Amino acid sequence: MWDDGLLARATRKVVGKAVGQGLERLADTIRASGGQPLELVLPDGSRLSFGLQPRVVMTVRDPDVLPALAHPTLATLGEAFVEGRIDVDGDIMDIIAIAERLAAAGGAPVTARVAAAFARHSPKQDRADIKHHYDVGNEFYRLWLDERMVYSCAYFPTGEETIEAAQVAKLDHICRKLRLQAGERLLDIGCGWGGLILHAARHYGVRAVGITLSDNQHARAREQIAAAGLEDRVEALLLDYREAPARFGDGAFDKVSSIGMFEHVGLRNLPTYFGTVRRLLRDRGLFLNHGITSADVDNRPVGSGASEFIDKYVFPNGELPHLHLVVREMSAQNFEVYDVESLRPHYAKTLAHWSRRLEAQIEAARKLVSEKTLRVWRAYLAGCSYGFAQGWMNIYQVLASRQEAPGLTELPLTRAWMYR
Repeated sequence: MWDDGLLARATRKVVGKAVGQGLERLADTIRASGGQPLELVLPDGSRLSFGLQPRVVMTVRDPDVLPALAHPTLATLGEAFVEGRIDVDGDIMDIIAIAERLAAAGGAPVTARVAAAFARHSPKQDRADIKHHYDVGNEFYRLWLDERMVYSCAYFPTGEETIEAAQVAKLDHICRKLRLQAGERLLDIGCGWGGLILHAARHYGVRAVGITLSDNQHARAREQIAAAGLEDRVEALLLDYREAPARFGDGAFDKVSSIGMFEHVGLRNLPTYFGTVRRLLRDRGLFLNHGITSADVDNRPVGSGASEFIDKYVFPNGELPHLHLVVREMSAQNFEVYDVESLRPHYAKTLAHWSRRLEAQIEAARKLVSEKTLRVWRAYLAGCSYGFAQGWMNIYQVLASRQEAPGLTELPLTRAWMYR
């Protein structure tokens, strides 16, 4: 008869040897390609060099994670970090870049994420997903966002702006594109903490309504509106976009913006989303959709496991359509697309600003959120900055006019006015 204890020890010995060989092969592969400034500290205290003077030290706290480290993806590395199974010391941007090199050299296949494509994206599910991401706590977001708490891609006309100046430039860029005029009615779908609706009312004289599914965002937006004395012209509502036509009526708005929201809509719900915007706008009204898109025309996840990490820890059920699908679905709802602008380098820079600001406030952040939550956000902000810089995803502002009756739009013949 087999001795179960002896068998278990023998199995661990074989597995341990195989894992050790896998880690050595990974290190050899990376060293052969020029090396990485990484040192791996194993549970027994031994150290594995990846060829260059280390700027990053990865310490394994849980021996059970070693098989995954021998064939890593960004998802497995991110999960190990978030769950405290590994600790990583060094600059967070260096850590992300090295993690991507490990994933690329590890050779593990990336599993395409297909479950989200069949997600129902019901109002109840969407509300739960939004709460998961946005209701971490206003004080936490305030640590690393700009003073207006604008949580979307900033706009850097020269590249040298502070995050505060770049967010104001982004708000003005949106308002100019929408050609906002005093007295017009603006709806902002997914209004966050109210930055755009307040800016548009103050500086462009519009009457603005913002809607969100986040309790924390809604509460702060209302506070900011009251503090600004703009209750007569600005309103923030806790409302699902699908409920807006019943609340306001068809054609109730001259302009509609949606900034960093449609990633939550779901691919199958895009006709409903764009159809809802169409109903809310008057004919010839303008719609600006600002959102993250897939870099793959078939909407497959990219980035050696990054999408799996984001889906599990950051944006449950988030889905990114390719630009061609965005334009197609907008056109199917009688929107004439007038202008398309990629902001990919702007978002890489925005996320880098946010990441550095969070890293500078680590101890303050630990007083507001759990260590696991903090690790999620550290990995997410730095990882997304790297991902946008690498082209794993993109972000576009798409400006369109609702065209029901035959004839021209109300827009000028050229786009020079956008940049004056």
